[in-house]
Amino acid sequence: MTKIAGTFPVLPTIFTASSEVDEAGFRRVAEWAIASGVDGIVFPGLASEYDHLTLEERLRLVALVGDIARGRVAFVAGCGGHTDEESAEVIRAAAAAGAVAAMVVTPARKGNDPAELARFYNYLSEAAPVPIMLQNAPKPMGLGLTPAEVLDVVARAPGIRYVKEENIPCGQRITALREAGAESLEAIFGGAGGRYITDELARGADGTMPAVEIADLHVALIAASRRDDWATVRRLFERTLPLLNMQAVYRWRLTKEVLLRRGLIDSAYVRAPGPVLDRHDLKELDELMTGLADLIGHGSPEGAKQLSAVTA
Repeated sequence: MTKIAGTFPVLPTIFTASSEVDEAGFRRVAEWAIASGVDGIVFPGLASEYDHLTLEERLRLVALVGDIARGRVAFVAGCGGHTDEESAEVIRAAAAAGAVAAMVVTPARKGNDPAELARFYNYLSEAAPVPIMLQNAPKPMGLGLTPAEVLDVVARAPGIRYVKEENIPCGQRITALREAGAESLEAIFGGAGGRYITDELARGADGTMPAVEIADLHVALIAASRRDDWATVRRLFERTLPLLNMQAVYRWRLTKEVLLRRGLIDSAYVRAPGPVLDRHDLKELDELMTGLADLIGHGSPEGAKQLSAVTA
């Protein structure tokens, strides 16, 4: 069992302006995240527009991430599918790619039935020997299980070794899982874009799985928490809040617009539906990026080192 903890950003799927998968841009983002000092990378997740990828695209990119991450950082593969059989096919691909865990969102098609959910997760454990991370996403993306329901499923499905909690209030739910003494769980992660990261870490979260656009800043924040420098943790978190507010509304589009401004991708094209940034939003984003210029710079290893020096 590989212990996973720390900063695990979710990689977005990068597309060309004509909606094709841009593997070169995707690789640049992954390589930049690794150079920034992340503990691991996650793909695909909700931040990857995974439900707007074909199965062939998902399998190809999971293999690519495995090749990029192998021997360098841990790789957590998103293995939720539209059917049980599709999920099983993706988890087998994750095993072949060297994933240390398979993140699987609670499928809405199963309903809030712990026995049925456990059967599903046990089926995946039989399909491939990859430890499972139960992603407890809120409705309608997931089922929004209560801590008691999560623990019930975990008790029935021994292949579940990790939980990613994304329901509000995330911190209280992490406390509930911790206090229940779920000894079979190797780690509990926060998510929700990093919007509640200070509370999650203070309550014993082992790490965070936000979107990738400010992975270097999240690396610095986690490093500060590991040395119990909570003043720096809070300062860095407060500096991110205006950007996180925009990210909560525009999701994938905001992530890609930031990556575009950091010189990592050539196109901010998004397949998923949702609000589009207009010229006023883009101006606001430019101003927010200028305000973070002392903490984040161009998407390069040199920029990551500069941030490390500023925040140490």
